Amino acid sequence: MTIRLAAIGLGTLGEHELEIYEEIPDVDITAGADIEKGKRERFESRFDAPAYETHEQLLEAHGDELDAASIVTPHTLHYEQAMACLERELHLFIEKPLVTDVTHAQTLVKTADRQGCVLVVGYQRHYHPVYKEIKRRIESGQIGRVHSLNCYMGQHWIRKFENAWRTNPSLSGGGQLYDSGSHLLDTLLWTTGTTPVAVGAMMDTREHDVDVTSALTLSLERDGNPVTGSVLVTADGTEDPSTYEGLVIWGTEGRLTYTRDTLTITRRDTAPEEITVDGATDFKTLLRYKLTDFIEAVRGEHEPTVPGSYGQIVVALTEAAYDAYRTGTTVGVAQYLETATPATD
Repeated sequence: MTIRLAAIGLGTLGEHELEIYEEIPDVDITAGADIEKGKRERFESRFDAPAYETHEQLLEAHGDELDAASIVTPHTLHYEQAMACLERELHLFIEKPLVTDVTHAQTLVKTADRQGCVLVVGYQRHYHPVYKEIKRRIESGQIGRVHSLNCYMGQHWIRKFENAWRTNPSLSGGGQLYDSGSHLLDTLLWTTGTTPVAVGAMMDTREHDVDVTSALTLSLERDGNPVTGSVLVTADGTEDPSTYEGLVIWGTEGRLTYTRDTLTITRRDTAPEEITVDGATDFKTLLRYKLTDFIEAVRGEHEPTVPGSYGQIVVALTEAAYDAYRTGTTVGVAQYLETATPATD
């Protein structure tokens, strides 16, 4: 079964992903779209396929012959582009975050379900061997009932993207919390199997137009039990291009720690045990895993590993965090998932 694919967004990440799609058997890169002429010309030369300035032009020309689309564009553009694709009954891969408005997220998920379309959001840590091991050990009860956690992330981000779309709120929807921070929130919720209940937030723009540093306090729930958590995300880190990141999870029988690429589990009254996890974790390997997973889901080989409904939860928590900061209050997350009115535009 050949999957005829459209690529919407032909920038650096889009190009990396197209290289992977090109390697997957029976994927035909049919057309592309990008506002920049140079990127369109590179695409046409590389893939011998037409490229258009807008997604509307692409869909008008090729919508009836396509099976799927891959969207790698600024965050706030995802919704309009994705809805246009779903109206053509195209399966969708969307780079994180899914969107930047929870009503838009809800509408995309419901529309994809109604159209019978696969909807996947690009959180690659679900394929990362260490995070998979963390999730396995928590689910197996090795640290008992989870009750507390914290995590942090620092990147050399604000200087790198100071004049890019990522620091323009009309395109990004927010700063580091909506960019790399979205991966951290995804990782936190997925590995621990928790559901967000409420969030409080402090943020610092450092005289930029978007958040540079965010500190969140979280009330979570796991299997009907409360979990208390905290998150720190800063765009003014020291590592470039790598990420300095850590995760600590406390349970009734022990503690699990992951920092500086070292995973450790410490049970009560025992010495820390360092855990070795095999498997590649480089950018390209994880990219290949998540795009291959998408194509396999489109072919009906399995359900998506990271469905749009999961991306909707991360958007809900993120939007609640921004509202908590703006209002100076603790904000419940359930209302963002349960009572939001689906968008119709």
